[in-house]
Amino acid sequence: MISLSERKDLIRAALGEVPLDLKIDNVQVVNVYTGTVEFGAIGIKAGRIVTPYAADYKSAEIVDGGGKYALPGFIDTHVHLDSTLVIPENLSQLLLPRGTTVMLSDPMEIANVAGLPGFKALLRSRDELSYHIFLEVSSRVPTAPGLETTGGELNLQDVCEILAWPEAVSLGELDPSKVLGMRDEYLLKIEAAQRLGKICNGHAVGRVGKELVAYACGGLADDHECVDYEEALSRLKLGMAVLIREGSTERNLDLILNGVVRDGTYSHHLMFCTDDKHPDEILEEGHIDYMVNRAIELGIPPVQAVQMATINAAKHFRIEHLVGSLSPGRWADILLAEDLQQIVPGNVFFKGKQVVEDGRYIGSNPEVDYPAWLYETVTLKAGKNPADYILEGNGKRAQVWVIDLFPDQIINTKISAELEVVEGSVIPDPARDILKLAVVERHGKNGNIGITFVKGFGLKNGALASSIAHDHHNIIVAGTNDRDMAACTAAIEDMQGGFAIASDGKVLEQMALPIGGLLSEEPVEEIINSLEEINRVYQNIGGTLPAPFMTISFIGLPTVPDLGLTDKGLVDVLKHTLISSFVE
Repeated sequence: MISLSERKDLIRAALGEVPLDLKIDNVQVVNVYTGTVEFGAIGIKAGRIVTPYAADYKSAEIVDGGGKYALPGFIDTHVHLDSTLVIPENLSQLLLPRGTTVMLSDPMEIANVAGLPGFKALLRSRDELSYHIFLEVSSRVPTAPGLETTGGELNLQDVCEILAWPEAVSLGELDPSKVLGMRDEYLLKIEAAQRLGKICNGHAVGRVGKELVAYACGGLADDHECVDYEEALSRLKLGMAVLIREGSTERNLDLILNGVVRDGTYSHHLMFCTDDKHPDEILEEGHIDYMVNRAIELGIPPVQAVQMATINAAKHFRIEHLVGSLSPGRWADILLAEDLQQIVPGNVFFKGKQVVEDGRYIGSNPEVDYPAWLYETVTLKAGKNPADYILEGNGKRAQVWVIDLFPDQIINTKISAELEVVEGSVIPDPARDILKLAVVERHGKNGNIGITFVKGFGLKNGALASSIAHDHHNIIVAGTNDRDMAACTAAIEDMQGGFAIASDGKVLEQMALPIGGLLSEEPVEEIINSLEEINRVYQNIGGTLPAPFMTISFIGLPTVPDLGLTDKGLVDVLKHTLISSFVE
């Protein structure tokens, strides 16, 4: 919040009584309120914008904008920072050159591992970063009580405590089972958020008709799970905003915006998010800037696409007095770009200080200082022996459920397959791309292992595993045989979290993520190199997915249809219940 003295300084600067700190002269200002572009000069005082019409103002420093377009910093409306693999302190060099200055983050991953202490530890450097983090307060930690084992939890009291923090802007995504089941704990969280004047984020995957209406009646303000235009439109008609998602494995933008362009749909309640995106793809493809440019390619007018990335989001989350436009009193988060048809942020200012020059991050990062216990979160009671992965079957063949992956989406399809039973164990069938899938409890609580089958990874031999498995973050492993699955799991315990690939009983490649089993403090370049190498090894053993470790991290979700797998077993998501891995 701005202090009284800062407010007075801003007013004095606006009246011309004191000089500006910085004036960015000779720019084409994109006004997201009027939808117009006009030449101007942006005046800045104490990190905040005084006016976009500062040509006649005196300033301590003047920067020539060279006739470039000046835009507000981009906003990612829903992201799990702890899914980027990169600690928040090091994310600046990825985000800022892409023009993203605001991250609306739900840190539910670290909370599921380490509860409120982990939540606080992840955000310890928030005020020292070169980008804003606003909080979508994790509403469901654990995500599916009774259906999974987690390392930590956030109870009603914890959630209410965090909601009162000034950086908290919403109650984080709440899945339909909590609302349609009219569960008091979650409805009270919604009430607590609304009492504080904060919105509640939705997660309405697969819901239509009366269920969707009932869900909206629960107080949910938006949805980031729409996979096509029809779903998006159904939410808009009910007064829910749509956070269009384009992550590593969830590609929803084209299908939604093609419909928006075709029908001329009112766009003020459309905005952008990444949800979960790996650093190599942010570097190569882009972040919110990619979504803006893709929207323009699909036929959205440039200023309208910029509005979707800025003011639409700021208004929805009730932070338009802080960010989202180049207007008086807002933080001076400014992008300068040569072209409005293909926006490339050449220069970026954060709170009035230049942090990107000629596309290169020139800011500084806070020192890393996480507590030692956050590096010790993987404790296995089972899963390191091949025998742990036996799924016992009778006779010579068994009919089992298979999680069939859906390309470019987070959802999956429930199918069945007949598999061979060898020496009392149901075995996978790599020839049909049916692998064994297991979730191994890694929080040291019970040693549970849930087992089923999955189709879509393409492996011909070997296994891959990850300690990132939404939202319980146990170890999830898929493979053609039990020995390699056990080898991957043992490697992850040795690293205290990360990714692993094994074949013929040997680990071929691994990548350590020791902070909560989710993040690495290594430089971004090293993380990207490691990720590219382990993806290459995956492809060498037959893998066909573009982002296998992002894909495997979502199969364990007990809240995204049709099926999820946790350490307690196979989950029928829509029925919100555990089912047998066998077709009965």
